[in-house]
Amino acid sequence: MGMSTGRRRSSRRLVSDINITPLVDVMLVLLIIFMVTAPMMTQGLNVDLPKVTGKALIQKETPITITLQEDGAISINKILLTRALMINELQKKYAANKNQAVYLMAATNVPYGHVVQVMADIKTAGFDQIGMVTEPPDKE
Repeated sequence: MGMSTGRRRSSRRLVSDINITPLVDVMLVLLIIFMVTAPMMTQGLNVDLPKVTGKALIQKETPITITLQEDGAISINKILLTRALMINELQKKYAANKNQAVYLMAATNVPYGHVVQVMADIKTAGFDQIGMVTEPPDKE
């Protein structure tokens, strides 16, 4: 009788481990796709902003109201000014009262870049309290 080495069944064991190599390959491909497409997602879209409802705030003093019209005209409290004069006037008003609020009222079709530039000018003049004026929604 020959001696058994005990290797009969051990060489044919089933492997029950999960092979993660395909999973890693798929995840790397998805990562590359997201890295390539993410910079393209920063493009802006044309959006019609909704009208909002809200109660008017009670003011102790009259705020500064800056109006931007569609043709690019800028006015402070209904006085038509150029951009340079607006900055100068805002600096004077800030020196007189540092806690005064500034409201920005822009027409619907004013380019976004123009609105942001005026907001930057207001911040440059020193004002921290900037509010956006909106219209209440139409009653149906």
